[in-house]
Amino acid sequence: MAKENCSCPKEPGRRAEGMLFEKLGLCYAPQFASFLHDLMPLKKDPDVVVKDVHFETIPVKLYKPKKPSSVPRIGIIFFHGGGTILGSLRTHHSICLRLSKDCDAVVISVGYRKSPMYKYPVMKDDCVAATTHFLRSLDVYGVDPDRLVVCGDSVGGTAAAVTSQTVVHRKDLPQIRAQILIYPSLQLVDFGSPSYQQNFNVPLLTSNLALYCFCCHLDVKLSWQSVIKSGRHLPPEIWEKYRKWLGVENIPERFKKQGYKPIPRGPVNNEVYQEIKTALNNTCSPLLAEDSLVSQLPETCIVSCEYDLFRDHSLLYKKRLEALGVPVTWHHMEDGFHGVLNTFEFGLLSIPCSLRIMDLIIRFIKKF
Repeated sequence: MAKENCSCPKEPGRRAEGMLFEKLGLCYAPQFASFLHDLMPLKKDPDVVVKDVHFETIPVKLYKPKKPSSVPRIGIIFFHGGGTILGSLRTHHSICLRLSKDCDAVVISVGYRKSPMYKYPVMKDDCVAATTHFLRSLDVYGVDPDRLVVCGDSVGGTAAAVTSQTVVHRKDLPQIRAQILIYPSLQLVDFGSPSYQQNFNVPLLTSNLALYCFCCHLDVKLSWQSVIKSGRHLPPEIWEKYRKWLGVENIPERFKKQGYKPIPRGPVNNEVYQEIKTALNNTCSPLLAEDSLVSQLPETCIVSCEYDLFRDHSLLYKKRLEALGVPVTWHHMEDGFHGVLNTFEFGLLSIPCSLRIMDLIIRFIKKF
């Protein structure tokens, strides 16, 4: 497939080799970073059997406790993070291995296709298709249809939220019992919220990188970044329509005191609006789903981090879910940042809150 016309911003710390390979047209810098990570050996655990399988054309890693069980196990459908451009079955292998062992669960990790090679809705379609395949095959994997959990971090959290919304009305499938959203991206509309302003240059996920991922995923020209940041990508009536869900008044005051200034919006750029309208769909922005859908969602566990562009997404979704009667467990990591969970396996170098996140997720799952 021909390389898409989507150049990558120069983020601090990006490997020079990756940028060189991108300039030479050999591969994208994010793909090079993923390639380097995939060279690392995978952790093994004698108590968990790991298999690489395919659900139709979608690669999946299957994790199953080695010890036989007299009853069907919990089933966990996991979607890895990476902004739609990074991440893989390997980057989140240790997380899935730990979930399978400590929760005595069958875990499937979905290897969806990524940007910039594949645009929306390919990732969403892959995640829903893999989930549907698994839900129709629970007997094969020894999974209890009443104990099903979807889980993901970052854009994997987006996938978990979107998948939950997509299958909730499917009467031909077992119902999802719970969703776990770890610092998820839940809307691709407002890039000027308090958390965006406060954490625009925090390492691992800067505002420039987030917009790059957004543009690559939705096939939007990268040159529109300044228009999108200034809020001129949507007409006033659209902003007003979604204010009830996105308005800063829905965010607790303590999260605004650290710095927030409303962004005055100039005249809308209709060309940009036509190009980004897809972002208003709940399959891109699950926070924008109608009340009739959100009210039907399963019990939810949300993990947010203080130093994260997407922090406010979690706060807003929590508020909506609770207002509509959906049980919510919320954990906020005051010392956390986006992507921190992946450090939990680093031993003495692990960030403390990554271990807390892992433990609280396991406790939440084990109650089912």
